[in-house]
Amino acid sequence: MTISFVTLIDFGLAIGESPVWDTTRNVLWFVDIVSPAIHWVDPKTRKSAAYAMPSAVGSLALAQDGRLVAALRSGIHLFDPARETLDLLVHPEPDRTTNRLNDGRIGPDGCFWVGSMHDAIPRAASGALYRITPTGSCERVIDGLKVSNGLAWSPDARTMYHADSRASSHSGEIRAFDFDARSGHLGRARSFAVLTEKDGLPDGAAVDVNGLYWSAGVTAGCINRFAPDGALVDSITLPVSAPTMPCFGGLDGKTVFVTSLATDRSGRAETGTVISFRTDTTGVSEGVFGILRDDAGSCESEPRFVREAEQ
Repeated sequence: MTISFVTLIDFGLAIGESPVWDTTRNVLWFVDIVSPAIHWVDPKTRKSAAYAMPSAVGSLALAQDGRLVAALRSGIHLFDPARETLDLLVHPEPDRTTNRLNDGRIGPDGCFWVGSMHDAIPRAASGALYRITPTGSCERVIDGLKVSNGLAWSPDARTMYHADSRASSHSGEIRAFDFDARSGHLGRARSFAVLTEKDGLPDGAAVDVNGLYWSAGVTAGCINRFAPDGALVDSITLPVSAPTMPCFGGLDGKTVFVTSLATDRSGRAETGTVISFRTDTTGVSEGVFGILRDDAGSCESEPRFVREAEQ
């Protein structure tokens, strides 16, 4: 298969991350973690805009009323691009000052799942994974992580994927968890894949409607695609040395967007960027904060947690 890659921005990123397709605005949102800023780009016109953030921003997700969920070093905020305002919802770990928030995504339960990482080298296992409800409730779900990453859910919402990019000194591990979409409860865990630097340490990820897990191999310039049983299907070589996360989007859902970070791994200096390419499959749709996705992949018309709060 011949793939044609397109570069979508004409400026460099330090650590490009967290691409999210916005079906309402038909734009791609993404962050530059250490700039720090939230960006959007229109893939059709290449028009873009940036919103400076007061601290490192590890990830973002779609919320209601045109807002976004933003995971800053200072906590989880609701960001309104129209008013350019940030409203603090909750800080998951104010006592872990050496950490910063990293990969985050809306789960089928309508919650924002976000992990943290030790923000120094060598990495310590001080990171964790949190489940944040729209009412600001925060639950620590997994602890003892070095770099929380790779969040994604299967098309039937019964499996959650999660990675620790630096589970050991030489490899990262992706795990698969049984998942209850209504309660957000994690069940049995199993090792899904172990990847070395040569393979591509697992960074951000996405899942397509056929159940394939697309993992950004940040140390190998590739996207590794895995079957639901953990078998490696193939590896897509990219024109960037350090891809950080893929997502699906575009008007028909068959465009893959990939962010990357600045590196000299290839022997030459590269800035982070955003690229895209076409594929023959669509991805599992992005969730919206507070809206429960049913098993068919659609969303309820009202936020579950808002209804609960009003009872």
